[in-house]
Amino acid sequence: MACRTARPKRELQRIVRTPDGTVVLDPSGRMNGRGAYVCEGTECLTNAIKKGALTRALDAQLPPTFLATVGAGAETTLTTEGGPRGQE
Repeated sequence: MACRTARPKRELQRIVRTPDGTVVLDPSGRMNGRGAYVCEGTECLTNAIKKGALTRALDAQLPPTFLATVGAGAETTLTTEGGPRGQE
């Protein structure tokens, strides 16, 4: 079951798109860049990736290296038909 309850920031993990465009986990919560918070646990992160919520929140496509790092690369298929928001 997906997490639908509000949680304190300390219980969430931050994922950041840095100014140079890379997407990384931010354990300190202080890295520069556009960030998104997901509850700790692979189920929430996997759901955010599958539904495209993480891509929308970071305003960037998730690189395969990041997907492999978080362990969701093999079971997740991302489609980019039409580009972000259908503008390409």
